[in-house]
Amino acid sequence: PQSFTPGTDSVFSDQSGFFSLDSNVPGLSKVILDKLNMKDYGEYRAAVEGKLQGISFRNYKEMFQKMEETFKFCARCNRLPEHLAKGQVLKRCVKCLNVYYCTKDCQREDWPQHKRVCKTLQLVAVDRLVEWLMFTGDLPFPTEKWSKPAAEVGNWADWLSMQGDLTPRLDAVASSPNMAALWKNAGRPKPDDSDVRQSVWRIQSEFLSRVLSVGLAVKHFGLDPYVRPLTIHLAGASYNETMGARLTDCDELNRMFPGHQGLEVVMVGPEVVDGPIMRPPLRALGPRQQVYISAHKGLYHQFWEDMVEREEAAKPDVVVGFHPGFHANRGLLEGWLPTLLLLRDFNIPSFFTVYSETELQASLQILSELEVHVRDSGQNPFTSQKPEQVQSCPNKPPVYCNSHYICFQG
Repeated sequence: PQSFTPGTDSVFSDQSGFFSLDSNVPGLSKVILDKLNMKDYGEYRAAVEGKLQGISFRNYKEMFQKMEETFKFCARCNRLPEHLAKGQVLKRCVKCLNVYYCTKDCQREDWPQHKRVCKTLQLVAVDRLVEWLMFTGDLPFPTEKWSKPAAEVGNWADWLSMQGDLTPRLDAVASSPNMAALWKNAGRPKPDDSDVRQSVWRIQSEFLSRVLSVGLAVKHFGLDPYVRPLTIHLAGASYNETMGARLTDCDELNRMFPGHQGLEVVMVGPEVVDGPIMRPPLRALGPRQQVYISAHKGLYHQFWEDMVEREEAAKPDVVVGFHPGFHANRGLLEGWLPTLLLLRDFNIPSFFTVYSETELQASLQILSELEVHVRDSGQNPFTSQKPEQVQSCPNKPPVYCNSHYICFQG
């Protein structure tokens, strides 16, 4: 948990994981995979999908225990379980069940900081378990056709007004066999039914936040999917977007733009996880009124050279990036630099999201130094409702996926 600046020799440094967490950029570190006895993200995905063959877990209970161990360190002094005296154990805060302390003295000293986020961290502790249902197929739950044009849907309240009563859909997930299996094996009491339903909604909102942010990018740049097909590239896509991804994950765009001429979404990034969406991008116009998703493993500027310039993939109408994190350290910025310059020099409409106001300001400063023309920035009306703990510093204020955005071009 002790922070240090990673070296700049590699964009893929394992050290960047927790350094980025300290910088309010949550992510799954290689350290966590080691703790879970896994060698790569493929094994992690296989585990959460229930395909436990060849993975060193005897049952789900053991898997959930191992996952919880990645959060076990003293929130005050950062001591790990293996550094405690004989007979000493880390104990959880009884209110949030989310942070740990090695002694009562550490807990007492930490309370002035912890009390400010304890209530929110209760939600974090529930959500990180319920999120497992994204991989069992229980989530996301189905959504309704839009009864308003996209121009009139500007925030979550507008979206929810078209959905009717969500209670039956939330109840179906909350009462599913997989939800029962989760709390049977989670090693902590099951929350009240209302708290479980609210958690289901928060997980759903994070899933939809990415899709609706793509639609927001289309609207921000005045692109019209009814006039011609559109190609959207997701630069810097990672396991967050591609682990357990399905070909239907962007179908909310069909409801956002009913009767469109065709939408292609290409996810490009070095941490793309293999799966159904790992297929070639389209060279020509795609099927009308459908969203075609594909993925490519590699850095975006390399994808441009290998695929776009050779006409193996269509040029993008807009490029979207979720939480690039290039502000976090020099190594990550150097990895992003060729892509940012490519987007600038080719005058490509670009829409990036970030986790917090702090990250927004740092990113704007970097773009300014690169002489990128920022058209707009601000709070994202479709921010995820799920709070994210800054893992190695749990008493920092939680952050939220896609909380702010930056629009730039040229």
